[in-house]
Amino acid sequence: MPDSSPKNNWYQDFNLEQKSNWYGIIADAYDKTRPSYPQELVNCAVEIAQLSPDAKILEIGCATGTATTSFADLGFSMVCIEPNSESYQVVLRNSASYEKVKIINTTFEEWELEKSQFDVVLAATSFHWVSSEVRYAKTAEALKTDGFLILLWNTPPQPTQEIYQELLDSVYQNYAPDVTGYEAIATHQKNIRSFGNAIIKSAKFHNLVSEELISEVTYDVDDYLTLLSTLSPYIAMESERRNTLFENLGTVLKNHHGNTLSLSYLSALQIAQKV
Repeated sequence: MPDSSPKNNWYQDFNLEQKSNWYGIIADAYDKTRPSYPQELVNCAVEIAQLSPDAKILEIGCATGTATTSFADLGFSMVCIEPNSESYQVVLRNSASYEKVKIINTTFEEWELEKSQFDVVLAATSFHWVSSEVRYAKTAEALKTDGFLILLWNTPPQPTQEIYQELLDSVYQNYAPDVTGYEAIATHQKNIRSFGNAIIKSAKFHNLVSEELISEVTYDVDDYLTLLSTLSPYIAMESERRNTLFENLGTVLKNHHGNTLSLSYLSALQIAQKV
């Protein structure tokens, strides 16, 4: 879980401007290649929260709208906060057909609090980017009495450990030996559980329910490389080094595995009720 593991929390040292700009150069790539959240988990969250058709959702860090549209399709009213200006333009386009969805280009920290106005606060692979001093307190303030915090997580789709080891031996060790390697599903599960534990430890929420799914997807090699470009270790690379790495990864993958690649990723739901 490279973009959200607690052990990779270097982004907490970023100021709000740095956080807001981090994904700017890859907004279109993010929109094209990041996988959707399983509708099964979305439906599960709606059922647990017993959301009525007129429920109002606040989404924190909606990015390009990957989760936004799943909830908007169910007819809910949504206020979605996205700090990055490039992603904001993409999500405006993606949500244009939903009359009950409003997108605001700001950070959650700077957003003018609408106290006790929302049935749900939703964050999809984004909650870890919110400053720890406001993460739980402001979320709870935005919620109505007995409202729900819903966290959705997608880990980055990755090839099998055998394929990654092949890439490690032939490419990564030469061009990017510092890039974090393959992470087993069990590692991702442990990382996600730590977020659930933090929800309860905040003392703002209780009755935590967690669900997980493993999904299999097929990418063509070029799209897989585009997907990698949306992950923080690659965003942080100098562009020439990143281009060289991707060129060599593409060559090895296409020579050994053809033009398509089977990937898997873990999706998770964590939902808890305001105390």
